[in-house]
Amino acid sequence: MNRQAARRSARIAGPDAGVRAIGRSLAVRNFRLFFTGQLISVMGTWMMIVTQDWLVLSLSDDSATVLGLVTALQFAPMLFLSLYGGRLADRHDKRSILVVANLVSGALSMALAPLVITGAVRVWHVCALAFCLGVVNAIETPTRMSFVHEMVGGELLPNASALSAAYFNLARILGPALGGLAITWLGIGPVSVLNAVSYLATVAALLRMRPAELLRGSGTVRDARTRDALRYVAGRPDLLLPLLTVALVALFGLNFQLTLPLLAKTVFHADAGSFGLFTSAVAAGSLLGALAGTRREGRPSAPLVAGAAVAFGTAEALTGLAPGQGGALVLLAVTGFTALYFTQAVNHRVQLGSAPGLRGRILALYTLLLQGSTPFGALLTGRFAARYGARAALVAGGLVSLATGLAALAFLTIRAARPGTDDARARDG
Repeated sequence: MNRQAARRSARIAGPDAGVRAIGRSLAVRNFRLFFTGQLISVMGTWMMIVTQDWLVLSLSDDSATVLGLVTALQFAPMLFLSLYGGRLADRHDKRSILVVANLVSGALSMALAPLVITGAVRVWHVCALAFCLGVVNAIETPTRMSFVHEMVGGELLPNASALSAAYFNLARILGPALGGLAITWLGIGPVSVLNAVSYLATVAALLRMRPAELLRGSGTVRDARTRDALRYVAGRPDLLLPLLTVALVALFGLNFQLTLPLLAKTVFHADAGSFGLFTSAVAAGSLLGALAGTRREGRPSAPLVAGAAVAFGTAEALTGLAPGQGGALVLLAVTGFTALYFTQAVNHRVQLGSAPGLRGRILALYTLLLQGSTPFGALLTGRFAARYGARAALVAGGLVSLATGLAALAFLTIRAARPGTDDARARDG
């Protein structure tokens, strides 16, 4: 009888325990504030991304090349400044950097509104805004990623990192859908204003935090140098392989800011109201991938990272072959799941394997490879799509990502078969 009662209690407590496990890092007040502020802010950002893409296509007569140029300009600063951003994160107070970055981003978004409302906006205005926002993001992104560790500590880091991806993708579901409706109901100018105001949510959350509860420890290094982080990674094959894998996958496969608008508008001829559904489909799958990652408690293995790249490449290639809009949306959700699972696995493997004093700079390197490759990827994909179409661009990106994952798995198999690699196998999990 006692055993049956225990089983009933386990069945009742199981779901609640699962929910608590998913959100366990939200018990930390500082992270809870950060999560709420970021959810609001990123939702506004995704509304603006959809609005910006629609504006560019409208101003350029649906030009894939121009859209690729805007995307490239937005991510180009990652190439030159993200490592510097990581250095700043290791040397200075991360919370202060994030406050300034969000205020500047809000001001830049507000600057576009009067140009759109008065009808004076031109493509070069959007290009300039995209570049300036890219400069801010190059500093903000590695700082924000390394700040998560200060809020929750190493034990809760995988959960908090996955929840950060969850709020990002929840916003990516709601933001584009609301953005498409806002374009129809309000127009592009008011959406820029809403996005500018949304940055204040993150600023308010950062200012309400309790600095004494941040786990800064020895993470702030006065003489932080970028080359120290590069040397460190070069001597760590367990960090170098996932970083190289994410670089190739990001360059050829993770170009959704370009391929999704083209797929929606040039293949399926979506209107403004349904334009955001394509981004929302990817985000819905990504949200599920993030929630799957919240149960992770340790460092993911190298084969898991490579296998996730294989899964992503397969899903993206199949999306390009989808015959109808409904099938494409379903496959985009699968693509979003595998993309998020892959990038989070790389993030956790790199972050949990790095020395604390180098974390900001190594995450900046991760950001450089993940997002800094976007300018080249956007230009290559834009030209490829202009010549062969959006479907072919998706298939090509998927096949390159699939080949990258298979190559990584082959490397790990060969390395594990060599004698004297017991230490390497232990490190790789």
